[in-house]
Amino acid sequence: MAKDDTKLVHTGRKPQENYGVVNPPLYRASTILHPTLESWEARKDGGNVHKVGHRHVVYGLMGTPTQFSLMDALSVLENGHETILVPSGMAACGICFLALAEPGAHFLVPDNNYLPVRNLANGHLKRIGCETTFYKPGVTEAEMAALIRPETKMVWTESPGSLTFEMPDLRAIVSAAKSKGVLTGIDNTYGAGYYLKPLDLGIDFSAHALTKYPCGGSDTMLGSVTVNTQEHADLLFDTYLAMGYSVSPDDAYTVQRGLRSMPARLRQHYESGMKVAEWLKEQPGVLRVLHPAMPHDPGHEIWKRDFTGANGLFAIMVDAPDRARLKDMVENLELFGIGASWGGFESLVTTAYPENIRTAEPWEEEGVLLRLHVGLEDPDDLIADLRAGLDRLAGS
Repeated sequence: MAKDDTKLVHTGRKPQENYGVVNPPLYRASTILHPTLESWEARKDGGNVHKVGHRHVVYGLMGTPTQFSLMDALSVLENGHETILVPSGMAACGICFLALAEPGAHFLVPDNNYLPVRNLANGHLKRIGCETTFYKPGVTEAEMAALIRPETKMVWTESPGSLTFEMPDLRAIVSAAKSKGVLTGIDNTYGAGYYLKPLDLGIDFSAHALTKYPCGGSDTMLGSVTVNTQEHADLLFDTYLAMGYSVSPDDAYTVQRGLRSMPARLRQHYESGMKVAEWLKEQPGVLRVLHPAMPHDPGHEIWKRDFTGANGLFAIMVDAPDRARLKDMVENLELFGIGASWGGFESLVTTAYPENIRTAEPWEEEGVLLRLHVGLEDPDDLIADLRAGLDRLAGS
């Protein structure tokens, strides 16, 4: 069987059906003309409108060959049955909840989860009568089983957790959920569908911000959810239609083109990120490096078991004597831009304060958390930039 690098070059492309064109053509469409009245009236009878996966072009909202090529490639990458595309990574996470939401529904979400998902749980889901319990990042199988209620619809996960990079025991969580007949979902953006295969672990919904590594250019918003069954695909697609989601074929084209080179870029991010992280671990003023691929990290053994690699994203805890020095360090970095997102070619830095967010398990680490994304620049140049920044932080 071909490996992922080979699959990503070839999957979803059909040059022989497109005059030999290597990349799937860009089809922009809303209206699709039907040749006969029978064709028009049969568009629903065949299930084409209300079921994803049939690959019939009936209206722009349901996709064109441009979107279908990306959906096929992602399904192959994640070892899934079907993929839906949505306008952003948050939409990918959100549709998993919204497809299951109803008054009285209960969800389980990790305490170190992506903040917009926490806001969804505490905001929109709560307003429509759903309840969310936030669980500690290191939850055991027995603890998870005890948290599951008869009305629990889904256990949500993220590996590693946002900002603090703790590693959940996905196998234990899935085992507990399956024993209770409860679905599981994951934000698989960090693993990119390449370094982590959630569906192989028994997870039902693998959501992904294609905005990040698959795109690679920091210029496109797109998300996806890959599932193992047609039942789950139809459940998500029904919500997709109800919400009136629509994915731009231009964005789908950009991402499927970026997907072809993602493995090479990911390896560079991984290698450079580890070099920068190892250097930072030895620096005065750096209290701790939060990176599960490093042997000293508390989650390293789980990472090594479940992942085949890492990327350029990690965090450090720094000793910041005062706000002025922190600002001087961060604002005067030359190669690290201050900005959200990650997965593009450029390096980024942001501050984060998990102690103000968490409710199930306090964050009690000393220092200020800086999240770093190591881009495709030369790592020695990035280290020199960070060295100067740490000197400013120390006041030297």
